[in-house]
Amino acid sequence: MNHDARRLWMSRRQPRNEAPTAAVEGTVATMRLYDPVDSWGDIFGVSAKEFSVALDGLPDEVEEIRLHINSPGGDVFDGIAILNALRAHSARVVAVVDGIAASAASFIACGADELVMAQNSELMIHDAWGVCVGNAADMVSMADMLGRLSDNIASIYFDKAGGDMAQWRAAMAAESWYSADEAVAVGLADRVDRKKAAAKNSFDLSMFTYPGREAAPTPTRTVAAAPAEPDAPAEGRAVSPLDVAKFRLLVASTRT
Repeated sequence: MNHDARRLWMSRRQPRNEAPTAAVEGTVATMRLYDPVDSWGDIFGVSAKEFSVALDGLPDEVEEIRLHINSPGGDVFDGIAILNALRAHSARVVAVVDGIAASAASFIACGADELVMAQNSELMIHDAWGVCVGNAADMVSMADMLGRLSDNIASIYFDKAGGDMAQWRAAMAAESWYSADEAVAVGLADRVDRKKAAAKNSFDLSMFTYPGREAAPTPTRTVAAAPAEPDAPAEGRAVSPLDVAKFRLLVASTRT
């Protein structure tokens, strides 16, 4: 089964995720990231390419982008591309976590000019994941790349909240879940919006060590310290938990 046939076979079994769109009112544009972040886009989630098309379509008079997030995250580099597309836009970006911002969605949120947590929403940070097939040298190289990539992601949390890079790396390694108030307390979020009820997370979070904040231990509070120089961004392509699922699905499809 070739790539195009496999993609068609899978598309017939799963509904397409919602392509990113924008609602513009005056100088404010409202966008929603309500799916996984995935380089394939389409049925697998929102790709950086799809998101950028919606972002590029905003009118020139837009001065503020309110990005509402309810996403389990996904592909690291597409997440970074989405974040950098938002950074490059002339409008001020306000990220609002409506339900959950986990993994790649968390650093997209933390990279905004302002991060607002809705009531009862959650934020999760963890180390980069990957899948590697090869010999021992390949495995060592993959481990080294994931370490550099996790350092790069930690620099986003460091830029937002300050503290110490080593503490953020430790928090990521522990897979830290933050309630809305906890996210503000450690400096990852700016405030909690208590005016509206938040969206309830409906994603399957069993891929993570803890399936939500209630099951996770209390995160370690980061104490402000002298800034540390973050490592350079990793080169290559890291593989997200969603890639693992796609790999298994592709393997299964080739056996039929």
